Amino acid sequence: MTEKNGSDVVLRIPTALRSHADRQSSVVLQGATVREGLDDLVERYPALRKHLLDDGGRLRSFVNLYLNGENIHELGGVEASLSPGDKLSIVPAIAGGVGT
Repeated sequence: MTEKNGSDVVLRIPTALRSHADRQSSVVLQGATVREGLDDLVERYPALRKHLLDDGGRLRSFVNLYLNGENIHELGGVEASLSPGDKLSIVPAIAGGVGT
């Protein structure tokens, strides 16, 4: 993990996506909003773009992002502000279950 200091915004990358991010479990993001942080991420790791964003640059519906434990949809979506020390996590939606 590349972490500079305790005031950085750290993004946790799920195991399924680490092969597209040089096997990093987390990275330090640059940006004032979640959108800017995602732009920074996919600029550094272009292979992640197709897994996180659609052709229009919008967050894919099956990708959930949590900022300090809260779903970003409850915080203003990708326009939610990032602050030093924030923790952002990618949580892919999991389909399945048991049918009746």
